[in-house]
Amino acid sequence: MSSFEQLGGEPKLKAIVDDFVDRCFDDTMIGFLFQRADRDRIKRFEYQHAAEHLGGPVRYGGRPLDEAHGPHRIFGGQFARRRQILIETLRDHGVADELVDAWISHQDTLRSLITKDQDSNCGG
Repeated sequence: MSSFEQLGGEPKLKAIVDDFVDRCFDDTMIGFLFQRADRDRIKRFEYQHAAEHLGGPVRYGGRPLDEAHGPHRIFGGQFARRRQILIETLRDHGVADELVDAWISHQDTLRSLITKDQDSNCGG
């Protein structure tokens, strides 16, 4: 059984992603990064990216992460805040610890594609 199936499939993952993206957009520390972003578009790509990583029958249709995030000034502390929001969202949705750990580990591998600095201590 894939991690996608263990999680609860499309309905559960969509609920998690919707909540997570809303929390990021509304966050006092990083919400400003999303001022010009289309919330539904971000939710669609976040879902696709997560579903593909978790072994679901979905393919990420967005641009490569370094290309998509390149024009933005995203720093380690902001990446760490997003990471913390994701952890809180996953836990609030009752995601099993091993899936949380695997998801966060995967996110951590993407840091260099997203941030402008390379201080690995900011990710935790």
